[in-house]
Amino acid sequence: MVQLVDRPTEQRFIHAGVSWDNFKAIQQGFADSPGIRLFYFAGELEILSTSPEHEIVKGNLGYLIEDYLLDQGVEFVATGSFSQEREAIASVQADESYCFGTSKSVPDLAIEVVFTSGGPDKLQRYAALGVAEVWFWQAQSISIYCLRSDGYEQASESQFVQGIDLDRLAQCAIIESRSQSVKAFRA
Repeated sequence: MVQLVDRPTEQRFIHAGVSWDNFKAIQQGFADSPGIRLFYFAGELEILSTSPEHEIVKGNLGYLIEDYLLDQGVEFVATGSFSQEREAIASVQADESYCFGTSKSVPDLAIEVVFTSGGPDKLQRYAALGVAEVWFWQAQSISIYCLRSDGYEQASESQFVQGIDLDRLAQCAIIESRSQSVKAFRA
């Protein structure tokens, strides 16, 4: 079983004082650039290039979660990494996102894979959009945050993906082979 052990080569650029109109122009310029993700919150632009390792973990997490949800009989809509925006305030691209029950304009769950930096400091962006739950996979661990009236609160389990073994999920996500990752998760 091959696991990702090397630190991936991701690059992160942050620039403050960017207007919403300038952000939209920059976003348009990167529209056909795979592996580049853009974020915006209150005048701050973040551009992140993803690594192959990032994409492996992202893909494995999505597949394993969806497989688990199907097995549990949970109705969901996988909305992937589309840009979620609140004009002039926030724009995010989660690595994976899900709506439960029916499709919604704002997903119920957003998942971020963090190798280099980020993590819970991104919660303000998601709060501005009203995403009910955010997961961060970082350092082979998953942290869950649930939106409350006064902001996000860390939780020990998901309100949407109930009963999933988060430790096992986090460890299986780093296995390079998707088939081996699934076998290890189901074992």
